[in-house]
Amino acid sequence: MPRKTVLVTGASRGIGKAIAVKFAKKGYNVVINCAHREAELLQAQKEIENYQVACTAFLGDMGDLPACEELFRLILKQYGSLEVLVNNAGIAYIGLLQDMSGNDWERILRTNLTSVFNCCKLAIPMMLSAKQGKIINISSVWGNVGASCEVAYSATKGGINAFTKALAKELAPSNIQVNAVACGAIDTEMNQWMEEDELIGLVEDIPTGRLGRAEEVADLVYHLGYKNAYLTGQIIGLDGGWT
Repeated sequence: MPRKTVLVTGASRGIGKAIAVKFAKKGYNVVINCAHREAELLQAQKEIENYQVACTAFLGDMGDLPACEELFRLILKQYGSLEVLVNNAGIAYIGLLQDMSGNDWERILRTNLTSVFNCCKLAIPMMLSAKQGKIINISSVWGNVGASCEVAYSATKGGINAFTKALAKELAPSNIQVNAVACGAIDTEMNQWMEEDELIGLVEDIPTGRLGRAEEVADLVYHLGYKNAYLTGQIIGLDGGWT
């Protein structure tokens, strides 16, 4: 039986890398991507190949449609199909909305939301041809409830949530499931800007009393990508009871 193939965007570190490694451990061909961190991406590729699976690393901005089209041509040439798409690429912006530049606004929209559109647009024909597929979008609790000083980030994640629900309805008759994982505070570099007292305060607000681990997100994403053909259009919270 041929190996299935998964694409994980934003996979040079953190949650994306953990997801890619999880699928590699389960025997998938793995395609990983990031926009800028080439050295880290190539290191992730080496780690994944240790699990005796094929791994393709592609440096490029998935918010740029021509770059995304180049990646999908490569996937089709090397693997012939794509069974699972994990849209994980994302950046944060901390600050007052009034201080945010138009360029920063465009950049976060492009990275967090346009990338999801581009990858889904190109993955869907491959999945329709196979009459099956899984799309998992990595969202955030702030997409559900919003966060002060993270208005743009919250808006992109809220957009991902609505995108997920709508696309799931569109693709359900074609046996393609679309779900999102709304992550809470996960112990990754994205949260390392916080001062120690801020981090302590944050943890105190989380009922489980700790940050989540990237591997816990990976476990859930793998489960969504492997099973649950009836589960679609859902925004699944993974936040330790925080929200």
